[in-house]
Amino acid sequence: MRDPGPRYVVSAGHAFDGMRFLAGGAHVLVDGGVIVAVEPRQSPSPGGWPVIDHPGGTVLPGLIDTHVHLVGGGEPDALALDAGRSAAEREQVIRRSLRQHLEQGVTTVRDLGDNRWAVLDRETQDGEPSVVGSGPPITSPGGHCAAMGGEATGAAALRTLVAQRHEHGAQAVKIVVSGGAMTAGSDLLELQFGLADVRLVVEEAHRRGLVVTAHAHSVPSVEVCVGAGVDGIEHCTCLTGRGIHTPPALADALAEAGIQVCPTFGRVPGLPPSPQAIDVMRRTGMTLQARFEQVGTLFAAGVPILAGSDAGIHPAKPHGVLAYSVAELVQSGLPVADALAAATSAAADACGLGSSRGRLRRGMAADLLVVEGDVAEDVAALTRAQLVVLRGRPAPLSGGLPVRS
Repeated sequence: MRDPGPRYVVSAGHAFDGMRFLAGGAHVLVDGGVIVAVEPRQSPSPGGWPVIDHPGGTVLPGLIDTHVHLVGGGEPDALALDAGRSAAEREQVIRRSLRQHLEQGVTTVRDLGDNRWAVLDRETQDGEPSVVGSGPPITSPGGHCAAMGGEATGAAALRTLVAQRHEHGAQAVKIVVSGGAMTAGSDLLELQFGLADVRLVVEEAHRRGLVVTAHAHSVPSVEVCVGAGVDGIEHCTCLTGRGIHTPPALADALAEAGIQVCPTFGRVPGLPPSPQAIDVMRRTGMTLQARFEQVGTLFAAGVPILAGSDAGIHPAKPHGVLAYSVAELVQSGLPVADALAAATSAAADACGLGSSRGRLRRGMAADLLVVEGDVAEDVAALTRAQLVVLRGRPAPLSGGLPVRS
């Protein structure tokens, strides 16, 4: 018979339940891998239950990174490098990537850059974060991420690719609507699919109960996504040949449609952006500050914002960098509680896991993070993991943060 898991209390002087901060901290009661109660810290803990006490720390749900590339190992040109790996080598990278996420308090990831089903077809191992996957991104022949095996042109081929993802157990479909910086020869300002193609993918996916999230950088590509009715947009940079420009009507349309935007923030402080990103900035005049201001404007317009890091694609974006994504959302103008929700409750909802993860609530899976300090006052505390609980079991930590600058 499988061990149901330990029974204990995680107690902290500060707490965030996935949506709001709890005054005075909390006791989180864990039994058999499930949260069975969340009580005020001043209430007595159950007799006989061990208590893991962090009086100066913050307890919150385990973090959820909504945009990762587990097959990328964080090397320069990681996605291109992955195309040359064997299946065994790719599995080693995936395992290492998941371990790096867990050590930083990320207990669930959404993989949006699979290579020939290496992520989607594998079984999650004990001690690994939960994985929601899209399979290989759907892209145009020779387009951004084409090396991952998702090229298609024409209605029949697009229908086939959506059906394949459903058959492999994908929880989402990703379509690459604009070019991308990390693929040689691809242009972020160019459309890879028009409105009819994206709408067809959305209709086919929704018919099967799958959400669609779209890679889109340029203003025309974002407009196509809105017109096609996608559920989410990755990046959503609203890039033009003269930098970032988000038409107010487009921001309003995103908000009205409830399209979730993941800006893919998060990078190691002190490391430069990728050479590809630097080239885009040089060509278009885009700046990081303008990007932060744009995301703040989207949030103010009512656009739902998610935390996702694009982890694994180059050295400044290693796996486990999500805490810095949350900090950059705060830098963009999001209140700390909203930025944390983007990495917990809102992220869980986007991944189809809102009934089981992302909140400190009775009946939820016991995925927890305790960090040193009060996150409400210092969002950088999110980088100081003291305890990570995965499905009710404390996870071993390395004792150091590989993403600390």
